[in-house]
Amino acid sequence: MTNTTHFGFKQVATEDKVKLVRGVFDSVAGQYDIMNDLMSMGIHRIWKRVAVQLSNVRKGDQVLDLAGGTGDLTTLFEKRVGKEGQIVLADINSEMLRTGRDRLIDRGLVGNIRYAQVNAECLPFEDNTFDCVCIAFGLRNVTDKDAALRSMYRVLKPGGRVIVLEFSHPVDKITETVYDFYSFKLLPKIGKIVAKDEDSYRYLAESIRMHPKQDDLKKMMENAGLERCEYFNMTQGIVAVHRGYKI
Repeated sequence: MTNTTHFGFKQVATEDKVKLVRGVFDSVAGQYDIMNDLMSMGIHRIWKRVAVQLSNVRKGDQVLDLAGGTGDLTTLFEKRVGKEGQIVLADINSEMLRTGRDRLIDRGLVGNIRYAQVNAECLPFEDNTFDCVCIAFGLRNVTDKDAALRSMYRVLKPGGRVIVLEFSHPVDKITETVYDFYSFKLLPKIGKIVAKDEDSYRYLAESIRMHPKQDDLKKMMENAGLERCEYFNMTQGIVAVHRGYKI
């Protein structure tokens, strides 16, 4: 019997999800930053700054930026770790990783940034390597989220932090109603016009609805071994930052 998982609202064979997600991000990589600004009216930049602030990353730290895409979080982390620290910008998608690398080089950010094409479920790093592991707007695309959280925990140093920045679930009915209308009626049309890809942005809306709710993700992080887990809602719960520690 074939194991299945969700790809948006569809059920697909588990082994096919990585390929399907790769197709989405291959398609949108070139317009990814422009779409982020349009979709969130620029607010995604505030969400990312809050996540980096909550990471408590300091000078000299080693940081893994998972699903790092076009490098927004890496750019913010680089300012904090300084030349004494290091960031690994990692993504499962080669097109996103290439776009991120090119943009960081164009910004003059070289020397303390490495690049790695990895699957979050089985990270190819030694135990106890990083002071912080951050995954922003990527966990919902992972096939086995529990395996990914365990893998993040393994590569984290004692005292280190896992930061999960992700679209989440609105905390009140009015926000939920408006958000549903925007997500399913307007967002795919914006994707069609700007990125020439309506289906990928319909998948985005569906994948957000299939992502665990705030308390459920907190429990998943605890089950992976993380302690002192907590979350911080932003924009009425449309986005949340989860934080957990390896003690």
